[in-house]
Amino acid sequence: MTSKKKWLLLAFAAMTVAPITFGSLKVSSLNAEEPTAAPAAAPVSVDLDYDAEELQAEVDAILQQKKDEGDAFEGGTATVLGTITLNVGTTKDSKAGEIRREIGKDGSVGPVTAEAQDDFRVNNVWMMVATFLVFIMHLGFAMIESGLARAKNTVNILFKNTMIVAIGLLTYAFMGFNLMYPGDAWISGTWLGFAGFGIDAGGNAGLSFTYNAGYPYWTDFLFQGMFAATAATIVSGAVAERVKLMPFMLFSVVYVMIVYPIVGSWEWGGGWLNADSFVAKFGSDFIDFAGSTLVHSVGGWAALAGILVLGPRLGKYVNGGINPIMGHSMPLATIGMFLLWLGWFGFNGGSVLSADPAGVSFVLVTTSLAAACGIVAAVATAMIITKSPDLSMALNGALAGLVGITAGADSVSIMGSVYVGLSSGALVVVSVLLLDKIKIDDPVGAVSVHLVCGIWGTLCVGIFGGGTFMAQLIGVLAAGAFCFPAALILFLALKFTTGIRVSEEEELKGLDLGEHGQEAYAGFQIIHTK
Repeated sequence: MTSKKKWLLLAFAAMTVAPITFGSLKVSSLNAEEPTAAPAAAPVSVDLDYDAEELQAEVDAILQQKKDEGDAFEGGTATVLGTITLNVGTTKDSKAGEIRREIGKDGSVGPVTAEAQDDFRVNNVWMMVATFLVFIMHLGFAMIESGLARAKNTVNILFKNTMIVAIGLLTYAFMGFNLMYPGDAWISGTWLGFAGFGIDAGGNAGLSFTYNAGYPYWTDFLFQGMFAATAATIVSGAVAERVKLMPFMLFSVVYVMIVYPIVGSWEWGGGWLNADSFVAKFGSDFIDFAGSTLVHSVGGWAALAGILVLGPRLGKYVNGGINPIMGHSMPLATIGMFLLWLGWFGFNGGSVLSADPAGVSFVLVTTSLAAACGIVAAVATAMIITKSPDLSMALNGALAGLVGITAGADSVSIMGSVYVGLSSGALVVVSVLLLDKIKIDDPVGAVSVHLVCGIWGTLCVGIFGGGTFMAQLIGVLAAGAFCFPAALILFLALKFTTGIRVSEEEELKGLDLGEHGQEAYAGFQIIHTK
């Protein structure tokens, strides 16, 4: 028997349908026909095991819908889960599948058909692997942030990155997921929707490809939940070495639970950036394949707000000059970059939302080319401006290329991904140096990587990809107009209530001892030579 993924068959033995080929055997209805070239054939039959009453109830509900809608009725499909068993002689091959009956526009009810879930299983395995890869990105963020910060704040950074994963998943389960994907439960136009608290697969419908061809409900939630935590992780690096722990945790809860999913719903949840009216006005919908804007710049806007409210670290800007504060471990930072690049294979590759070989492989190629070009461009730009092959710029160049390509990894050409990577790599260096000039202290370059390159990458879809520039610009401006004020209000509210900056004494001593009473490198003496 071949490994064909789809079976189409009749459940009624009395009805004759066009033969379906299984290897050298042709199945007509539920009986086997001997192929003309074969001298003999084993008896073949197909058994369907499903809840007939449940299927009939689905049919009746659709027929009632036709009665209610009249001429506006477009037809429908009644579906239930079941088991399809192909019997070839004494050999049985059983597969989970979907049992269907089509209802035409005129109300005619078609025969029972079945489709196996082979593709569904493969797609779901890839989606879970992609979820694991995105999870690994949080370790990458923890490594690069702690490596680019001073040793005395390492425990604090690792603690925040650990808590953010927990906060992201729990708040997303509580209400974020249903804010981001409200279905038909829109409250205010297609700007705000909410499908209720908690997560619920909704019975069998959420566990099969009736929910999605690529994955069931639970995979969808877990994959998206990993994305949600990323937005707060971006902020963590920008405010490192001077933010109070508990106020930052409170900020993360609110931002991930409410702000991030609302912006995501505008496009990924079927909101106004994805509406027909928007397409008619701007020539295409807003395209953000895996989140240059909806994840990275959402986090970047919050990072910028946090930096402005907190102010620079002590000793960063002295007597009108810039005093570089070196990170304590470039090996950790480098490990972090490579972990993030690895995780991006799931971040972008998983956003294909299936295991489609052509789609996934193309996305992984554009993603990698953009990262590689980002490194080259960042190093070249740093050499021209600073006359130094700066490793931190090379690391951020890779991340800039990755962030930049994320919006259009599936739609730009191969050469387009090269242009996106090169431009993003150069841009991140210029941005880091410019922000320092205007005394915006970002210890890890989060604003330059995630906000600046997130915006640029999204606009690049209108230049090198399949969207229109105006549609992309509107989406970028809308995200900024909502996220930056929301983050600014949250940080200011915390500043005037709990306070958000540690004391001068604690900052000088280090947040590891001040906030946690622990040391990352107990027993070691850190000596700075610069």
